[in-house]
Amino acid sequence: MIGGVVLDVFQSSMVGASPYSGFPVKIALIGASGHVGSRLLTELLSRGHSVTGIVRDPTKLASRPGLVVAAGDVTRPAQLASLLAGHEVVISATRFQSSDPNALIAAVKLAGVPRLMMVGGAASLEVAPGQALFDAPGFPEAYKPEAAAGRQALDLLRAEKDLDWSFLSPSAEFAPGERTGTFRLGGDQLLSDANGKSWISMEDFAIAFADELETPRHSRQRFTVGY
Repeated sequence: MIGGVVLDVFQSSMVGASPYSGFPVKIALIGASGHVGSRLLTELLSRGHSVTGIVRDPTKLASRPGLVVAAGDVTRPAQLASLLAGHEVVISATRFQSSDPNALIAAVKLAGVPRLMMVGGAASLEVAPGQALFDAPGFPEAYKPEAAAGRQALDLLRAEKDLDWSFLSPSAEFAPGERTGTFRLGGDQLLSDANGKSWISMEDFAIAFADELETPRHSRQRFTVGY
C-alpha cells in the first residue's frame, strides 16, 4: 500500500499466462502509427494477435506479419464502423483533440464490437482526495486542451451502459523508453515511485495494456500504470 492505495506490482509481462495463448484476438487498433499506438502494435503482434491498424495515412504503416493496414477517420462513425466490424476488441490510441469520443463509441456499437479499450491521459488522476492533477497548481496551460478532452472521454465511458470498456491512464511523465516488464497498477490515484517521480515508459505501458486485453481485470473501469 502506498499513500493509502492498494497497488498491484508486476514483474514481466503475462504473455505465457494469457488465456488467449494459441487463440489470437482480432483487434482493431485506431491510431496504430502514433507514438503510443506503434508500441501497442509491436506488443500485440509479438504476442501473436491479429491486428487491423487503422490510420488516416496508410503509408505510415509498413507491412508486418499479423497486420492489416486500413485507412479510416475516427470522426466518421459509419465509415469507421465498416472497418471495425468482425473484430473482438477496438483500441483507441489517438489524441483526444483530434478525435470525437461520441463518434467512436457510436462506431463501435454500430459495428457490433462488444469491447472498447482506450489509451487515456494522466490529468484526470487524483493527486489528493477530490483533486485531479489537471486542477493542481502548476499544471501546464499548454496541456489543458488535450487533458480536458481526455476527461470528457472518460466521463462518456463512465456513462456508457452497453460497451465493456477500459481506460488506461499513464503516469505524469510518459515517453519512449525501456521495456522492463516491471511496473505497478493502480486505480484513480496518480502513482509515484519512492523518489516521488510519476513516470512510465510507453513500452511498459504497452505491456500493461496488452495484459489487460488478454486477461481483463478492469472491466468498465479506469486504471493506471507506473513505476
